[in-house]
Amino acid sequence: MNRMRNGYVRLTMALVCAGLTSVSQAEDLVIQSFDSTGLLTFNEITTATVYQVQWANAPTGGWHSGSPGVTGIVARGWGQNVVTVGVAQAVCFYRVAASVTNAPAPTGDYIVVDLSGGANATSYPVAYYRTLGDVPGGAANEAYKTTSLLMRLISNGVFTMGSPVGELGVYANETQHQVTLTRNFYIGVYEVTQKQWEQVMGDWPGYYNNASWRDARPVEQVSYDDIRGSSAGADWPVSNGVDAASFMGRLRMRTGQTFDLPTESQWEYACRAGTSTALNSGYNITNVNSDAHLADLGRYWYNGGSGYTQNGDTSVGTASAGQYLPNAWGLYDMHGNVWEWCLDWYGSYPDAVSDPAGAATGSGRVVRGGSWFNFADHCRSAGRVSSTPDTRVDYVGLRAVMPAGQ
Repeated sequence: MNRMRNGYVRLTMALVCAGLTSVSQAEDLVIQSFDSTGLLTFNEITTATVYQVQWANAPTGGWHSGSPGVTGIVARGWGQNVVTVGVAQAVCFYRVAASVTNAPAPTGDYIVVDLSGGANATSYPVAYYRTLGDVPGGAANEAYKTTSLLMRLISNGVFTMGSPVGELGVYANETQHQVTLTRNFYIGVYEVTQKQWEQVMGDWPGYYNNASWRDARPVEQVSYDDIRGSSAGADWPVSNGVDAASFMGRLRMRTGQTFDLPTESQWEYACRAGTSTALNSGYNITNVNSDAHLADLGRYWYNGGSGYTQNGDTSVGTASAGQYLPNAWGLYDMHGNVWEWCLDWYGSYPDAVSDPAGAATGSGRVVRGGSWFNFADHCRSAGRVSSTPDTRVDYVGLRAVMPAGQ
């Protein structure tokens, strides 16, 4: 959005000449004009934002409020406002502006980050949608696995992190403890894919490099340092800074939003989606190697991981994003496919804590979720291992998060 000199921010704009019977559309603003009256509809940022309809004699301005013929907003509700316009002169242009005076931050259950401008873009538009039903094409739209990031709002809450005594396949440092997350956040519906990485960074680091199959596969062979940077990006938890040339640095610069990796607690909270079992489908694993319930949720060694070839299709090695069942919050591939980097240094868990940032220091960063290369026990909701920040392997990738309400 562009700040206007008169203290308003342009929400979206479409222009129409009086007397035309056609419909003109720009983004989510539509103006309909016919005879001497018209209807103007537009999607709102939030239900609390104050809007103003402005007019001009030419599309270049200058812009005025009130007359001619603007009789006000007559209907309101998320996603639609209707303004009646009585045309008072032969040619008139209209636009909508949203007041920025104490205006709340944009909200919605989903956001879409448009990466289609590629690695040389100066900005990536961020659109907010009230529900999944409002998201163009729904979650299955292939664009959200290639040229756009689809992210879902996760509300704050309290959960039990770690593994209960007796869970099959438990490793060290999985002690159960209560965690309170006080802030809402957005998290990727899918793991970041190879095409999405290429759109931001301009290269293809993935091991699975068959051009016919790679686009929607998760990116791998990317290190923590590649994602956040090895200078400012190495300072977590002292600061949340990232290097400008890193993946997160470029996302931040081009969106104005504080994109990052999830903390380990955010990752497990999002993975579990209210469950307390080893798998987010509500089941525990029954075998540390091969498990039928895990096979429904993600790619691991026994449902396509073995027999992989670098140039193969997605029936072996990594799967395309979203090919298995999502959890209750609509997140895909939280189990298997590729391990996902988290912000935290790997260390022992504390007691009950709010918004944990992980160990103060360490030698390895946490990775979560298991991968195509692993057996069932590594792919549990609480399963955790560490990897040095410079590690690049063909079974570790990432999922992005963004704070809500910035």
